[in-house]
Amino acid sequence: MAEARFSQDEFLCPVCLDLLKDPVTIQCGHSYCMSCITDCWDEEDEKRVYSCPQCRQTFSPRPALFKNVVFAEMLEKLKNTKLQSVVPAGAGDVQCDVCTGRKHRAIKSCLLCLDSYCQNHLEQHESLFKGKRHSLIEATGGLQEMNCQKHEKLLEVFCRTDQKCICVLCTMDEHKNHDTVSAAAQRTEKQKQLKETQKTLQQRIQQREKDLQQLRETVESHKRSAQTAVEDSERIFTELIRSIERSRSELTRLIRDQEKTAVSRAEERLERLEQEINDLRRRDAELEQLSHTQDHIQFLQSFQSLSAPPESTDVNDDLFSSSRLF
Repeated sequence: MAEARFSQDEFLCPVCLDLLKDPVTIQCGHSYCMSCITDCWDEEDEKRVYSCPQCRQTFSPRPALFKNVVFAEMLEKLKNTKLQSVVPAGAGDVQCDVCTGRKHRAIKSCLLCLDSYCQNHLEQHESLFKGKRHSLIEATGGLQEMNCQKHEKLLEVFCRTDQKCICVLCTMDEHKNHDTVSAAAQRTEKQKQLKETQKTLQQRIQQREKDLQQLRETVESHKRSAQTAVEDSERIFTELIRSIERSRSELTRLIRDQEKTAVSRAEERLERLEQEINDLRRRDAELEQLSHTQDHIQFLQSFQSLSAPPESTDVNDDLFSSSRLF
């Protein structure tokens, strides 16, 4: 038995502590899983110096990796002899309860012994209890929960009155005269309920998936509608802005035209007013001069022509009333 374990240990990867997968042997002679040594060397890429995780021998450049065909064939034979079951227990594995020191991975659990066994100790168990009724199940870590804490017997009866698992001795003690059935019978009944519950859940899942799809379609439809509304509003406001710009330009042009017409008329009137002022000043000067003449005849003759005022320019009408838009 020890010799078999020694041979098996030769095929364990020093990195993952499991049987070699795609075995490769590096230059120093040590062997690893292809993925394990690749991951180790990937972490050393920055240094460009690669080492053996066991002997720490270094290599540069990075050595090429090739599958060790001989190891691969031997591993295949090892699997065929079922020795692959006798491997160290890893994280999440059920450990063999009989192994001392280095625990191996359990492959079966005995409901009567309430222990779990690796391949080697399972063979011993079967040899020791040959012909006896020992129920073996796939390795599980919950064996203690299958044992009655009061009587240290296997829980194999279900009390419907108290809705709990009990042992045979419990039916004669605190659960006497209770409605009890075998755990297997209760499991069969509950299995039917489980199927119905699953059916209901699956129906709910289908309905919720349908609701989810409808909601997604509604959301997408709403998004499309919102996008269309945004595009329409952009188009409408763009046209409105253009229309306002056109109206603004037209109004500006109209105001400038009216301004030009009104200013032109005003400038003509300014010119006439300035001319009239000049005429009035000249007449005033002539009258002033006439007022100082000594000749009565000349005064009377000149006064008649000078007393009539010059033609007056009309300034009462509003030049801008007809064109005032601002």
